Amino acid sequence: MPWVPGRLKLSRAQILAFRRRAGGLDERLPAGAGSLRRAAWAGMTDSAPRAALLGLHARVGGVPPNALEDPELAQVWGPRYSVYVVAADDVAIFTLGRLPERGKTRARAFDLAARLHAVLDGSQARDADLGAALGEPAFVLKYAALTGTIAICWEGARAPIVWTVPPPALDESEATRELARRFLHVFGQSEPAAFASWSGINDRKAAGVFAELEPELVPVRAPLGEARVLANDEAAVREPAAPTKGVRLLPSGDAYTLGVTPAERAFLVPNEKQRNELWTPRVWPGALLVDGEIVGTWRRAKRVLTIDTWKKLSSAARDAVVAEADTLPLPDPGRGMTVHWT
Repeated sequence: MPWVPGRLKLSRAQILAFRRRAGGLDERLPAGAGSLRRAAWAGMTDSAPRAALLGLHARVGGVPPNALEDPELAQVWGPRYSVYVVAADDVAIFTLGRLPERGKTRARAFDLAARLHAVLDGSQARDADLGAALGEPAFVLKYAALTGTIAICWEGARAPIVWTVPPPALDESEATRELARRFLHVFGQSEPAAFASWSGINDRKAAGVFAELEPELVPVRAPLGEARVLANDEAAVREPAAPTKGVRLLPSGDAYTLGVTPAERAFLVPNEKQRNELWTPRVWPGALLVDGEIVGTWRRAKRVLTIDTWKKLSSAARDAVVAEADTLPLPDPGRGMTVHWT
């Protein structure tokens, strides 16, 4: 069926409200395995200092400092070869789902995976040591993850530990389709080019998977232009944007702020100066979300949180930020945080 322009017109407020609801940011989910899986629905980038842990905390109640060790979760070299935390049952979606259909990258992935299986022989090792054993730079090993047979554990500072697992039962084409569904659900509305940038797959593969999913999609008119939403999400995304209350300290690279194209970033943060402060050329800060809008950035150094706000916050909002900071799942809970405002 040929694609037709969308007749459903969505506002920025509707899309962002849906994204917050879909991402568990309007109201924290109750503690439990199901909530961890939902929070990691589209994966969570993990960068120092443990961004994925802070992302879980922003969405799920009662997240302890060792939450990433929960057996419901796993780590992979995921989209754009970054370290991702995903649900343990979803590893194939975020690895095999990105495997090219043909070409040098596909061949290299299987070659590296076979060599890793031979060298490891059921054991575990640091990626730097494995790279040396194979005569390859350690970063090259990330290509092997595309086969779905490589598992990792990154502890936040040292080189990741790598081991091998059996090939996934999930078909690679279905893995890609499901990866696209996850992307669309969390971002609310999008197009193949944005999916390609987010996942790290090529434009042709992204266009192909959107074509395969066409019966599951609804065309819409959005502030970024013609786009598509999942048919299963149409009713929810149509809902009028309701007022949102609360504070969240979103970590660097959080799924809510991971707009990988200039247009997506402008959609989320219309002010150019503020965009440049959130998406810097170097390490990104976290984003301060207050009552449904990003209103500043934050960085943490041990027990000190430095917050740069883009507008004057009420005393109640500032108190809520301090209270949120005190709940961050850090070692030695209960010691509290010092908040510096700039």
